Formats: sequence, structure tokens, C-alpha cells
Amino acid sequence: MAELTEKEQIVLDAMRQAGKPVRPGDIAAMTGLKSDEVSKIIKSLQKKGLVVSPKRCVYEPSQ
Repeated sequence: MAELTEKEQIVLDAMRQAGKPVRPGDIAAMTGLKSDEVSKIIKSLQKKGLVVSPKRCVYEPSQ
């Protein structure tokens, strides 16, 4: 398992809590992080294989 930063863990937890595919803005609202920061974190999580995008600009944890 890839080592996660604190913010990556926060974003991943928020996605799991949502229980459905979410937009970066939704996660920003849930976590209090800035939307552009959330987008960067999502990209990082995608590289680690932990997040997938079922459709454009919408993300969810990979199974």
C-alpha cells in the first residue's frame, strides 16, 4: 500500500464517506480544503491507483 500524506487520507476518507462519485468541489466543501488543492491531491491519489474517474471531473475510490 502506498504511503499517504495526511491530506491524501482526508480526501480519500471524504470520498468513501460520500458513498458516490464526487467532484473536487464537493470534497473541498466536505473537508474545508481549497478546491484546487483537492484537485492536486486527487491527481496524486490517481497515480497511486487509489482513485478512479468513472466520468470526466468525477472521482471515487478504486475498489
